[in-house]
Amino acid sequence: MLNARTPEGPLEEKWRHYRSTAKLVSSANRGKLHVIVVGTGLAGSSLAASLGEMGYRVTCFCFQDTARRAHSVAAQGGVNACKNYKNDGDTIFRMFYDTIKGGDFRSREANVYRLAECSANLIDQAVAQGVPFAREYSGYLSNRSFGGVQVSRTFYARGQTGQQLLLGAYQALMRQVAAGTVMLFPRHEMLDLVVIDGKARGVIVRDMDSGAIERHGGHAVVLATGGFGKIYYLSTLAMGCNGSAIWRAHRRGAFFANPSWTQIHPTCLPQSGDYQSKLTLMSESLRNDGRIWVPKKQADDRAPNDIPELDRDYYLERRYPAFGNLSPRDISSRAAKERIDAGFGIGPLKNAVYLDFSRAIREQGKPKIEEKYGNLFRMYQKITGVDAYREPMRISPAAHFSMGGLWVDYELMTTIPGLYALGEANFADHGANRLGANSLLQACVDGYFIAPSTLPNYLANEIKSGPVAVEHPAFVEGETTVRRQLEHLMGIQGNLPADYFHKMLGLILYDKCGLSRSQAGLKEAIVEIDSLRTQFYADLLIPGGANLNSELEKAGRVADYLELGELMCYDALTRNESCGAHFREEYQTPDGEALRNDQDFAFTSAWEWAGAGREPILHKEPLVFECVTPAVRSYK
Repeated sequence: MLNARTPEGPLEEKWRHYRSTAKLVSSANRGKLHVIVVGTGLAGSSLAASLGEMGYRVTCFCFQDTARRAHSVAAQGGVNACKNYKNDGDTIFRMFYDTIKGGDFRSREANVYRLAECSANLIDQAVAQGVPFAREYSGYLSNRSFGGVQVSRTFYARGQTGQQLLLGAYQALMRQVAAGTVMLFPRHEMLDLVVIDGKARGVIVRDMDSGAIERHGGHAVVLATGGFGKIYYLSTLAMGCNGSAIWRAHRRGAFFANPSWTQIHPTCLPQSGDYQSKLTLMSESLRNDGRIWVPKKQADDRAPNDIPELDRDYYLERRYPAFGNLSPRDISSRAAKERIDAGFGIGPLKNAVYLDFSRAIREQGKPKIEEKYGNLFRMYQKITGVDAYREPMRISPAAHFSMGGLWVDYELMTTIPGLYALGEANFADHGANRLGANSLLQACVDGYFIAPSTLPNYLANEIKSGPVAVEHPAFVEGETTVRRQLEHLMGIQGNLPADYFHKMLGLILYDKCGLSRSQAGLKEAIVEIDSLRTQFYADLLIPGGANLNSELEKAGRVADYLELGELMCYDALTRNESCGAHFREEYQTPDGEALRNDQDFAFTSAWEWAGAGREPILHKEPLVFECVTPAVRSYK
């Protein structure tokens, strides 16, 4: 049974009421309790540092060579918080409503309101850590807008906001490592979850340098391992990003929520050839001053500066005048795809649109634009050789973020007691579409404020359980399972590398479970993925041995992606509506907008693992709206 355990009372009182009534662990007992944190991005580092400061014993793992290389470092544009510094009418409720609406009314009210409520505290926390947010001449912190809102609530450190926030969390983490409250294991990858008597009690990890398999026990396990957007192969994510930790937990009983809700970011550098293995993100903040357009004439090969205003189609401003170039990501990405598919794309492959700053430079001057976006313009010129101060950027939609993840309740606990999921690893806050600059917010809020308050409510009952023995049969079984899988993958010795299968899976998903989906396409995708998986286990080639071997790591992650990709298609197939990033071609308005079905599909899809080769089992958490009324999501 799915029980969100949402506190009673008015929406604005729920979090205060929860913290006032939750169980506590005294400082004398915290040292007896051991928490495992997997992942050292903003969510993982901030939680591990917070728990260590509180006196708990923490073991932290990351697969990077240092915790500060976690992928949170790649976020560029900013972090949202409703401080109303611009005096433009921002409030906690307005931020809550923007997020609910941006997610197409497919998220849990209580979690989203808490996100907005805690946002202001995060900025104070980050400033205290020394995060160098941009400031006005007066000394006040500066703000800008992001897609889907009409106020300025995004705090930023040029185009390096994620990096600066992560450095703050990393410093806090390393302070606790030095103090001895946190043990940090870089270059270790979680390969299985250990469940004893129905509770999460530890993990099986692999030392990626030596190949050694290790057992680690604890009284609770927290997964803060990010999302699974790299399943598309070509994405904005780093090559090492993967969904294996949450998928292995899913196979052990944790329900997986809304797996088909993946976000395609509208502001990326376009693909330039088949040789590419990833794409580059350009910050959404550029849409504050950049105007997006395509030529009105198909196959217009004139240089962009030679195309006069009358021959330009500023299609977002035309279709969504109220929000224009700051329309939400899902809407902006679909609009770009529609223009490209209709033959109006630009660039050598005709797969991009223009992002033009000429008007902003004329009105504000180049120094002001350089002050706001200078590092992004330099990055663009370094990659493309084009000076975006003189010529428009070329951008294109690309896979970016996953709104789906492990199902969690109000406490961020999964369906396995003692197993928590934070940040992008869970599904909790964004519904069917994430608003820009809410990702860093969720990761920080989960790690600094929410989990440190909810974990003790569970740990208070574990004080008498004593240390967790890694000699328990469940640990033996977990290690045996991991070794068996690694040996199986190494023993196939076919003739195709793991990257081949990953790329083929990405092509299937981009085509049939990407920006748009259809019943026929999704059914075809399920059959094709099943066939690809059969080929994977027959033709996979892993060179080298079982010790230091990046190809072995890839193979394990691709094996998980092949199962997760199938679940994505099942989820999209069962949701007969269009909402947010899930756009079913059969369900759209006459003018091509998403057509939501609140009567039949106002629920969270939570999938249970039924075993290899079996159809997953669908559970539903009804979405109850007490403070907002789902309405047609219009940005016109």
